[in-house]
Amino acid sequence: MKSTEKYGKEIDLALSLWVKLVRSHSVFTKKSIEDIRRYGLTEPQFGALECLGHLGPMTIGTLCSKQLVSGGNMTLVVDNLEKEGLVERIHSKEDRRTIIVQLTTKGRELFDKIFIQHATRIKELVSVLDVKEQTQLSSLLKKLGFGIKEK
Repeated sequence: MKSTEKYGKEIDLALSLWVKLVRSHSVFTKKSIEDIRRYGLTEPQFGALECLGHLGPMTIGTLCSKQLVSGGNMTLVVDNLEKEGLVERIHSKEDRRTIIVQLTTKGRELFDKIFIQHATRIKELVSVLDVKEQTQLSSLLKKLGFGIKEK
């Protein structure tokens, strides 16, 4: 009996899917991080720049929720990006107690330069699937994610 035929067809299929999903995620993440490191950034730094570059200025709390990281970790990420002159903290005009994080001119220039390069690398990585397969997989992963969230 193969190790993938121990628990019944449905459970074995689910376990096989899970292993393939985890392995592909691991390889995909490794390749993505390798690309991000080319720019002298960590994955959380790149994520923060990407979020600010696409969505604009926001509080650290909002940045945390967009990046799915803790406040303490994001504060350190923003501190380091600020030291590099890539982001700045400003007081909100509506509520001076609220601190907004935004890209500096240097940060915007870096984002504009590197994001398209990174996006091109991601396109290269997924090119093992044709456009139809990419669309199908994207739809299925979305369905899986939303479905799991409800359980």
